[in-house]
This record gives sequence, structure tokens and C-alpha cells, in this order.
Amino acid sequence: MAMQEVRQRVAPFTNYSTKDFSSSVSAVECYVCGKGLQDGHSITAKTLPSGIVLFCNIHCPG
Repeated sequence: MAMQEVRQRVAPFTNYSTKDFSSSVSAVECYVCGKGLQDGHSITAKTLPSGIVLFCNIHCPG
């Protein structure tokens, strides 16, 4: 079958129900400098041997 003959069917938008959830996060800020979203930085979570640590776009390890 040639690629031109293959057709994809897109499912119509489905409204999924949302469930309540809770979080223990009180602030989203960089572990190194303490800056966060309110300061215009993006935040990335990294899993380290000591646990999950948040870094800003400046201090995120490569």
C-alpha cells in the first residue's frame, strides 16, 4: 500500500471528565536561586538521587 493511499481518521473532540486532586506544592521556585514563574523563569523538575528538585531555566543541569 502506497503512502498516498493511507488515510487517517481523526476522532472528534471528546470531553473528558476531570477529577479532584490535591497537591503538596506550596511554591514553585528554583532550588539554587529561589526564583520562579512569578519572576519570569521557566521551572524544570529533575529527579536526583536525593529526590525531585526544581531548577529555573538558568540553573537547570544539562
